[in-house]
Amino acid sequence: MDRGYCMLNLTIVKGISMIMARTISMTMLCIALYATATEAKTKVTTQPFGKMPDGTSVDVYTLADGPVEARITNYGGIIVSLKVPDKKGTAADVVLGFDNLDGYVANNNQKGGAFFGALIGRYANRIANASFTLDGKKYSVPQNDGPNSLHGGPHGFNNVVWKGKAINNGVEFTYLSKDGEAGYPGNLTVVVRYTLAKGDLRIDYSATTDKNTVLNLTNHSYFNLAGQGHGNILNHQLTLHASRFTPVDSTLIPTGELKSVDSTPFDFRKSTAIGERIEANDDQLRTGHGYDHNWVLDSAGGKLAEAAEAYEPSSGRLLRVLTTQPGIQFYSGNFLDGSIKGKGGVAYEHRSGLCLETQHFPDSPNKSSFPSTELKPGGRFHSVTVFSFSTR
Repeated sequence: MDRGYCMLNLTIVKGISMIMARTISMTMLCIALYATATEAKTKVTTQPFGKMPDGTSVDVYTLADGPVEARITNYGGIIVSLKVPDKKGTAADVVLGFDNLDGYVANNNQKGGAFFGALIGRYANRIANASFTLDGKKYSVPQNDGPNSLHGGPHGFNNVVWKGKAINNGVEFTYLSKDGEAGYPGNLTVVVRYTLAKGDLRIDYSATTDKNTVLNLTNHSYFNLAGQGHGNILNHQLTLHASRFTPVDSTLIPTGELKSVDSTPFDFRKSTAIGERIEANDDQLRTGHGYDHNWVLDSAGGKLAEAAEAYEPSSGRLLRVLTTQPGIQFYSGNFLDGSIKGKGGVAYEHRSGLCLETQHFPDSPNKSSFPSTELKPGGRFHSVTVFSFSTR
């Protein structure tokens, strides 16, 4: 065969190969760019939110992902607003709270404050007689709920300015709770991350200590899926994946019993309207002035699992709560009485919001039979809670 002919064909083949290589490379690049463009990237922005009485500046972080938007401030790690669409696509704010920093500061510093939207610590829920014994030593913590300590006392994690920074899809808050703060032992470093993606607001809690201590962290958002300020939550349909709950004494401290929900107003294993049995002739309901109890999750904690589901029929909004914690406190807003003026000057009336606080059990430091809340040096506390929104 003619050598020139062969060389010509070889040149053509090389040219075709280069064109194909370039085409494949461009195709792969286009696929990569398309994948990046179509990923639901949450937009995170930061704005000033005001100043504390001592002049400390406070920011609010806005997390926006399509129609869902969360605004979270580094004062108390508070979820200031959470806008989610209804079944018609109309977005509304579904958490109770205030329009500005001053409202939160004032509420957090008054007796009987509602803890709207806040991070709670060092110990969420109640500790009996405001004391516990750890490693043979008795520790006293602030009394702010009758004889007991509630949510870390009057100056808990809800009432401090956290160090905040924007991260991918969210915000990270860090706080050093020094040894002896509010009576608790150990220098405790806490990191909490809020991230938003595909309608899910995820909270990652982490903590380390340099001395044996106790710890129970949660978020105290009040939800009204019809929209904050739109009536009470009695028509919300609630499901709790829990076969047992922890009955309480007259001061709302668990007795230590893990009681079956069978044949009680506390059985929410099937979706049930909150108002259906809230006024039932039941000692526990009278003690709590409604629902203000811890449910023992069937998942037992340790892995991310669905704990609760709340559905509001008129809007079609559905909230699923997933957690790695062993318990969830369902609080039906029993102590709201209209005296608190929230967003837009709306009076928050009786039972106008509900809380689903993922947690370890109340008073665990004094109940050896409950899952332990001890954190030791060299160990790391980590838990996850997800608020997942959809419609039906």
